Amino acid sequence: MNQQLGKRFVKLILRLQSLSRGHREFMTATLVAVCVVLFHFTGLLQSLELAALDQFFCLRPDEAPEERITIVVIDETYLKEVGSWPIPDTNIAQLLQKLNVHKPRAIGLDIYRDLRVEPGNQELRNAYKSMPNLIGIELLANDKNKNINVSPPLGLNQDQVGFNNVLYDLDGKVRRSLLYWHVDNQVHESFALKLSLLYLKSEDITPTKAKSNPESLQLGKAAFTRFEANDGAYVGADAGGYQILTNFPKPKCQSSSGEFCHFSQVSIKDVLADKVKENLIKDRIILIGSTAPSLQDFIFIPYSSSLMGTVKPVPGIQLQAYFISELISAALQGRSLLKVWPDLVEYLWIFIWSYLGAMTTWRIRHAAISLLSILISCFVLTLSAYLAFLSGWWIPLIPSLVSFGSSAILITSHIAHSQQESKRSKEFLYHVINTIPDPIFVKNQQHQWIVLNQAYCEFIGYPNELLIDKSDYDFFPKHEADVFRQQDQVVFRTQQPQEHEEEFTNADGQTHQIATKRSLHKDSAGNLFLVGVIRDITQRKLNEQHLKRTADELFRSNNELKLKQDHLRYLAYHDPLTGLSNRKFFAEQLYESLDWSEHYNLSLALLFIDLDGFKQINDTLGHEMGDRLLITIAARLSNSLRASDTVSRLGGDEFTVILRAIPNVQIAAKVAKKILSSINKPILLDGDTIRVSASIGISIYPDNSQDSETLMEQADAAMYRAKHLGKNRYEFA
Repeated sequence: MNQQLGKRFVKLILRLQSLSRGHREFMTATLVAVCVVLFHFTGLLQSLELAALDQFFCLRPDEAPEERITIVVIDETYLKEVGSWPIPDTNIAQLLQKLNVHKPRAIGLDIYRDLRVEPGNQELRNAYKSMPNLIGIELLANDKNKNINVSPPLGLNQDQVGFNNVLYDLDGKVRRSLLYWHVDNQVHESFALKLSLLYLKSEDITPTKAKSNPESLQLGKAAFTRFEANDGAYVGADAGGYQILTNFPKPKCQSSSGEFCHFSQVSIKDVLADKVKENLIKDRIILIGSTAPSLQDFIFIPYSSSLMGTVKPVPGIQLQAYFISELISAALQGRSLLKVWPDLVEYLWIFIWSYLGAMTTWRIRHAAISLLSILISCFVLTLSAYLAFLSGWWIPLIPSLVSFGSSAILITSHIAHSQQESKRSKEFLYHVINTIPDPIFVKNQQHQWIVLNQAYCEFIGYPNELLIDKSDYDFFPKHEADVFRQQDQVVFRTQQPQEHEEEFTNADGQTHQIATKRSLHKDSAGNLFLVGVIRDITQRKLNEQHLKRTADELFRSNNELKLKQDHLRYLAYHDPLTGLSNRKFFAEQLYESLDWSEHYNLSLALLFIDLDGFKQINDTLGHEMGDRLLITIAARLSNSLRASDTVSRLGGDEFTVILRAIPNVQIAAKVAKKILSSINKPILLDGDTIRVSASIGISIYPDNSQDSETLMEQADAAMYRAKHLGKNRYEFA
């Protein structure tokens, strides 16, 4: 009654609802990914993602020096020399004339000249008319500042004017550029685009519609994808006009002293004094603009940031140089433009990293290794995003990092909670099973004891503290531990209850006969545990043995009458020369052993042994020496085997061995090696040293066959194969 109650208690405690591990990882990753996407929609991650993009720009390697653009700067020194702002028209006219002498492809005047600045206005107007490759600027009114606009330079044709409006993000930086803008149903081209088109016209490149998307601009090798309000990290950004994400080039700095040295620069003073080399002007785009701090024409771009935290703006004229360089490089060399993934692909990317965060933390339970794996994964993610950026793709970094980290934190919290709950469950289970008199153990999938009741500890003879987290091999003889492990694995594999009789040796060396009922259960965390309930059947076995001894006593009086019968039986079943069992006894033993193996679901090995070179010894040394050799070999065979094994002589130099209850085929191979080693030892007969070897064939029940005749035939065939392969070896059927 107590035994049945104990089994039911154990099943009731361990039968809990659970989710599979993969299901838990997937659900956690999905929840985190959805939350991160929602945060992205609210714009909470926009600033961080833009800051990460800026760092990618700063870390990108330098590109080839820009040889197509030269900036003529109006610096603070020249302003002090002139003594006024705006600079008089005559100075601008002289500058344009000096530059035009060297035949630049295009000249961009990034200075507002909507008012006359005498003297020299007429001279400036004449210069405008004589220079069709000159582009001036205007400032177009936008929705936020409808009344703020600056008209084109006086006397310059409208087709020689481009707007220089820039688009600021929420943090005040410029990361996008405008190519076209519609005002009152009239299309306006940007200052950078007009200059680029003038330069590309000499290369026979004109703007067309892209084949992949007729709404996109195609210039030479590049199709410029129009910016959308939610591209990349942006959320609800102003997408008016024809905007593109600017993949700012990073031309190698050619000067070691200038603060703004990404483009070739010369001062207006040197141009007017004819001190500038012709190769800096001829066939180039010449940009004229201010770098004087007093004019405050400075703008923040991604390169304004740095890893050290310092922020340096760039002059407006250099921003236009960046825009122009990107357009020309994309059109001529196919330089990558900055592109973004479709929304669904971005969401999938975020989910993948969310799942990786959950999976990494769940499967690596060691705290230090888990932390190292998380750091490596974050590095791989950042490196992947950076390499993609170098190829022109802006993929979500911050949302992916947030989803990866959040999943890892959630799974870590769940693991900590599960471990705490598991500890409480173990304590509760320990108190419950301690009320049951039968020995009970609980093992994890690593075959370690995790819960033992007091009855089990008393039965084995060791304290609970010493047994917990240990295995059978730490306390039992190997042959017993092998049986325990084999039966445990059967239950884990089949997930079906099993009952098995075994030997159990306690701490005092006493061996008990036990019957163990094993069953498999799953806890709330989805972990599998093996529960075993033990019954001591030693007394029952002793009673059986006592009955057997009593029966033996009743028949002892008949021993004398049976001695002769036994002797005759011995002669009938044993070889008279070697004393080994003969062919008849071997056949009966094989039949009984197979029946016993089938009944107890055990394996059996049959070894067929034939001596190598025995006939030659008989022929050269005589049959008497041959017989003495066979006697010696028989003794060596008997000494090489267990008491439970059977060795027989079939006749001549042929022997057989029956190995019962072997746990695996490796035991048969081990015995075969031992036999070969024993036979190979030299034999001293009448002063002569004789060496022989053997060929062994092995068949396994039930792997090779389940009947004795087939096993014999297969072992015999394997023996002959061993002889053909060189003798002194064993072969499996």
